[in-house]
Amino acid sequence: MSESQEKIIEILRIINEYDKPVGARVVSKELINRGYDLGERTIRYHMQILDEKGFTKKVGYSGRELTNYGKLQLKNGLIYDHVDFVFSKFEEMIYQTDFDYKTKKGNLVVNVSSVTLKDSELDKKEKNPIEIMKNVFSSGLHISPYIGLKTRNIENSDSKEYLIRTICGTTIDGIFLKKGIPSLPIYGGLIKVKNYVPQRFTELISYKKTSITPINAFIADGMTSVLDVIETGNGVIPANFRVIPKDSLEKTKAILGDLNKIGINGVISIGEAGEKVLGINVNESMAGIAIIAGITPLCTLKELDYPIEMKISDEMASFENLKPAHNVLKKRKNSTNKNSKKLQKNSILKPSAKEKELKVSFLLSKAWNLIQNVDFDVETCEGNLITNLSYVDKSDLEESIEIMKKSYKLSKRYLSPYYKIIEPEKGTKYHENNKIGIATICSLSSDGVLINKGIMSTPKYGGLLEIGKNPFFTELISYDGSSIDPHEIFIFKNMTYVLNKNNHDENYLNNPDYNFDINGSKKILASIKEVPFIARDKTKEILEGMEKIKLPIFKIGKPRELVYNAKVDTYNFGFVTGSGLNQIAAIKESGIDVDIKAVQGTIEIDEMELL
Repeated sequence: MSESQEKIIEILRIINEYDKPVGARVVSKELINRGYDLGERTIRYHMQILDEKGFTKKVGYSGRELTNYGKLQLKNGLIYDHVDFVFSKFEEMIYQTDFDYKTKKGNLVVNVSSVTLKDSELDKKEKNPIEIMKNVFSSGLHISPYIGLKTRNIENSDSKEYLIRTICGTTIDGIFLKKGIPSLPIYGGLIKVKNYVPQRFTELISYKKTSITPINAFIADGMTSVLDVIETGNGVIPANFRVIPKDSLEKTKAILGDLNKIGINGVISIGEAGEKVLGINVNESMAGIAIIAGITPLCTLKELDYPIEMKISDEMASFENLKPAHNVLKKRKNSTNKNSKKLQKNSILKPSAKEKELKVSFLLSKAWNLIQNVDFDVETCEGNLITNLSYVDKSDLEESIEIMKKSYKLSKRYLSPYYKIIEPEKGTKYHENNKIGIATICSLSSDGVLINKGIMSTPKYGGLLEIGKNPFFTELISYDGSSIDPHEIFIFKNMTYVLNKNNHDENYLNNPDYNFDINGSKKILASIKEVPFIARDKTKEILEGMEKIKLPIFKIGKPRELVYNAKVDTYNFGFVTGSGLNQIAAIKESGIDVDIKAVQGTIEIDEMELL
């Protein structure tokens, strides 16, 4: 992408960051702060081009704002830059935090969540959304009970929109920094809780090299169970993890104590120097801290299928404008509050588990070992490849296979036709629940084939690829530093559309993360790998052989070339493969429940069937 295009994207980004129309003078000042020295006249020229392209529109004499098309372009236009921008945004928010906990004044970082609720839902006696949120705040499963709330009636509707601001854990990092303590956010993830005791992180995504904030990645169908934790003490909650220098540990604990006194906390576990924290290894010169996600109270609405949109670490807000949740979260006037609980100072969670054997397993560690078992020969078409293994109800199997066939017929170039039906082992939960397994070929197989031929191939990103006229990645999550296959995240969040829109289940269409392209372009699962450029000719020969047997290879890039708008290291080239989970995504798009498991084992290709 040219320097001029990068400037265009940066202008779009600046306009998008403001809640009101923005003029050339403001854009010029912001660009200077970001290393671009452009005069107002040049900026006006660029903004006129943006108008002509339909990315922006003039609002009287006030300036310009983004159109929906412009927002889409901003999101998709520079995906390789966006994976760095997500982390840099957190650093920016940390720097802007100036909250003084002694005076209770200043700005802190907040998440912004939006949910639309009908009057009938607000009048519910059971599972009332307002009461549910209040009870979560009562449980102490939050950063702080102080929130911001705005409501508006929706025209010609019996619904009301709730805009809820909750304090983000990034605020605590900012407070530490202002006190001279460098707090480094490392992971966002999920923590398993048993009998109210936090056990360990079960899933993690690194804050670096992702286009989706890690916590937002895990706010998806069936991934959290905050309500279960409140009701039974067992479940899964979202949290993030950071490290601090060991010499600042006592100072950090004192600050956390002072914050707790004014209603800001959320600490789940804090380790000593070099001590493992909830399954995460920590360098001996650092100490780890796990803090609950600020949007945890809102996860309960997602768990109950309310259409909620959450923006993590979205903006700055004055603490003085935030009020206790119980004072601002109110039901309709004709409703009662019999089941409402009072706010409690401490969390219902007990001290975290300290068992030494607890450890987080990262995806690439598992993948490298499976890659060793790949012995597939492109010339003879024999040998083992890595597989995914997903489960559906036996009663849904016939329909699931038909959906897989349909998805393959629609996109033969991008999907693999190989699959195998596998009976679950006796005694497993899948066997007891009358499930049946569907094995598909994992995209990591290509890395195994190349490595077996003496070529170092490294999985770089799992992504969401739009396959319109000019394919490009719209989302990327690094394989490095992730405990879960990125493609599972995109499926859980209903972000794929392998099938045509009219084949999608109604609940799928109503999901806030779902955004079918206005031009009808599809979004499928794909991976980008990187290989030293010296091995390009041999790699190309092998990959072309894989294409001949219908193992999808979309593109083989050149050194320093952006591959579908994604970037690999300077002295490598990238190639893009399709995911074997695309057919499984199509099953979920059709409204069939499916338990998705990527990177599960190896299988002889001649044991598999063709769609």
